[in-house]
Amino acid sequence: MRFQLLGPLSVTDGADAVVLPPSKPTILLAVLLLHANSVVSAEHLQRAIWGEAQPATAKAALQTCVLRLRRLLPRHGVTETPIEAVPGGYRITAGPKTLDLLGFRDAVRHAAASAHAPEAELSTLKEGLSLWQGPLLANVRSDTLHRDEVPRLAEERLRAVERVCDLELALGRCGEALAGLWAATRAHPGHERFHEQLMEALYRTGRQAEALAEYRRVKEYLREELGVDPSPTLRRLELAILRGEELAPAADGAGRGHPRSGPVVRVDREPAGGGTPGRSTGRDTTAPAAALAAAPPPPAALPARPADRRPAPAAAASEPPGTPAVPSFTGRAAEVGTMVESLARYAEHGGEPPLILLCGAPGIGKSALARHVAQLVRAAFPGGPLLVPMTDPDGAPREPADAAAALTAGLRERGDRERTLLILDDVADAAQVRPLLPAGAGGAAVVTSRMGLAGLVATHGGRVHRLSVFGEDESYRLLCAVLGAERVEAEPEAARRLADVCGHHPLALRIVTARLLTRPGLRLADAADWLAGDPIGRLSLADSPGMSVPEVFGGALGRLDPRLAEAFLRLGSLPGGTFRAGDGAPALGMTGAEAEAVLERLADAGLLEEGPPGPYRMHPLLQLFAREAATRTRPTRPTEKV
Repeated sequence: MRFQLLGPLSVTDGADAVVLPPSKPTILLAVLLLHANSVVSAEHLQRAIWGEAQPATAKAALQTCVLRLRRLLPRHGVTETPIEAVPGGYRITAGPKTLDLLGFRDAVRHAAASAHAPEAELSTLKEGLSLWQGPLLANVRSDTLHRDEVPRLAEERLRAVERVCDLELALGRCGEALAGLWAATRAHPGHERFHEQLMEALYRTGRQAEALAEYRRVKEYLREELGVDPSPTLRRLELAILRGEELAPAADGAGRGHPRSGPVVRVDREPAGGGTPGRSTGRDTTAPAAALAAAPPPPAALPARPADRRPAPAAAASEPPGTPAVPSFTGRAAEVGTMVESLARYAEHGGEPPLILLCGAPGIGKSALARHVAQLVRAAFPGGPLLVPMTDPDGAPREPADAAAALTAGLRERGDRERTLLILDDVADAAQVRPLLPAGAGGAAVVTSRMGLAGLVATHGGRVHRLSVFGEDESYRLLCAVLGAERVEAEPEAARRLADVCGHHPLALRIVTARLLTRPGLRLADAADWLAGDPIGRLSLADSPGMSVPEVFGGALGRLDPRLAEAFLRLGSLPGGTFRAGDGAPALGMTGAEAEAVLERLADAGLLEEGPPGPYRMHPLLQLFAREAATRTRPTRPTEKV
């Protein structure tokens, strides 16, 4: 005969199981079995049976319960498990073959001893977990046991389940792990380790969109139900998935039933000349900050495509599978999550093809975001991303006919049945892109533009994401991702000041981190001091003209009507960088209504933010650029009406 404690308390002979009815003798048996082979005091037994409000005759009543239990057990064939009265209390004798709890613990111990053989460890743990048969002690009506003992037993099981999932991931059996993890995360929504394992399993099986959706689900639950944020380990995993990094092989050494601390993230990219990206090989605190001025970046330190400003090839281009959109991609979690979910839902269920518009200031990272998301959903689009540059190498808008020819050729290469995600990059206006949208195989398209393209949204619909500068946390994470957490966390305040000097502008941050990578001994504080002396003049890389804040800003200004460009330069002279139409009217030599029309056009071009009913804002770097450019051009006459 065998006692089953891991579920409703029951007795089984292997073929039939008898669930004991709720009663005080059943509570007594449960307590003795929970402490099998140990003496359980009479006081402990009395509290378990009657709680804190014990009757005056509790001691005598306990003896009656013991007598009733001794008479009950033989009726169910139990004759070899005596209940002993010993000094201080009572004891029941059992072993792994007669009590499932001891059998489970014995299996866990044997599994831990087999940690050098993952297959054997996994098999033994699964055998032990098979002993669990349902809700713990469902027929044992004791508040004390359900408060003190049941949670402890449940934790033992959860640790074993975690270990099983670790082993399955380590052995490459992500599909097997998924079945159990879906159930575990729903049964234990606040158990972050299960969500982490589920995200890892989904990501390893090419289901990036579902992995990111799972992160959003647990984040929402933790915030709404518990008022806390996800753990650092869970956030690091989400960041790795957003950046499209490769996860290191799942470790099988969590060991002895304990879950490992989290997935190890490895990026298979090295800078030119070897070494690990973002790791210092030594610190030379005497290196002058001015050394930054002559430091060319290593090739791997630069983005695959500088934000919005690299000369485009003449034809459509696609990324090879597995190539990350941008090295060390960071931030934009909300936009990435929304875009990935929309594109993945369309690929799986069909419906109206999504049109996604990314707009914002020059250098804000629109192209980088589009390429990164395209890589995350590449499994849903077998034809891969098809990128069509909409700007010629000289910065002029590409002719629609030329772009259409490149698009047609790119689609033909993939075949009619290969669903492709179309990326129309750096669009100048709605008229340029409208003829191309119906041609996209699969229908889904991402459009990047400095312009708001409200006319395109009016005629074709779609979802608009207007990108702004990074938040403080996003900037800090980018510095950690590129330079290495060790280097940044050694000077956290200097890192934040460096981000402030860059105005949290993605292009500016990319440029300064590229410089710092070539000077691993240079202190971040010295770099921030040096950059603060002339941000516009020093935010450029001599060997890469496209990686230059003044070059990118100047190119954006060059696309505008000359009168609109002159108005922008005049507005840069206003104090504070925040103003309304009435504030700008005197500087522009216009009425308030005329000034508002100009400000609206500049906002649509990505050079101003916000607007009516609130004030307009000019980014500090754009304002510095406008003031320096105005000093060079020195406009002397009032701006003509635009």
